[in-house]
Amino acid sequence: MSGERQPVWDLAVRLVHWILASLIAFSWWSAEYHHTDWHIWSGCAVLTLLIFRLLWGFVGSSTARFSSFVRGPRAIGAYLRGSWSGVGHSPLGALSVIALFGATAVQVALGLVTEDEDGIYAGPLSRLVSTDTSDAAREIHELWFNVLLGLIILHVAAILIHRVRGKSLIGPMVTGKAAVDPTVRPMKPGKWWVALICLAIGIGITRWIIAGAPPFGS
Repeated sequence: MSGERQPVWDLAVRLVHWILASLIAFSWWSAEYHHTDWHIWSGCAVLTLLIFRLLWGFVGSSTARFSSFVRGPRAIGAYLRGSWSGVGHSPLGALSVIALFGATAVQVALGLVTEDEDGIYAGPLSRLVSTDTSDAAREIHELWFNVLLGLIILHVAAILIHRVRGKSLIGPMVTGKAAVDPTVRPMKPGKWWVALICLAIGIGITRWIIAGAPPFGS
């Protein structure tokens, strides 16, 4: 490995990572202490981030794109044998990322159609489903957080294991830079104006959902 530090994560990826982590913690706190209105708004912010990250995964920097880190069993096996080299997510780390984003998306989707037991607070799409479906979604929403929490614990454990082995994963996610094998193609940055468009789309879709997802033209 070269001692020279090179960009591996763009600003958009790093902001999504830390803001999403903060929002998940805030969502738990707001639900635990019955600040349901804050909890709903936090969930809407998470939804915006997920939409942005999904779009950025197709048009963003090279290390942010799903095509650069979502790999099959062969690549995972090569990584486990120590023969993988690259920048960004490792093939095994990619599974963690996809699992975390998928579990978070499920949690948000359940929250969108959930209504509380007293009927005071409701997700913006709760009117589109029956009361029984909304009640079931609320129960699953509460239980599913344990799945999300378990994945977060595994994610943190992996970070600690890498740290014990002498590799910091937190530093690059803060600074955006890490020591990179000089034979590996460097990160190709994305365009800032494309990131703004992705963010605008994320905000627009979220606002549409908050409005109850009315049909266009209604």
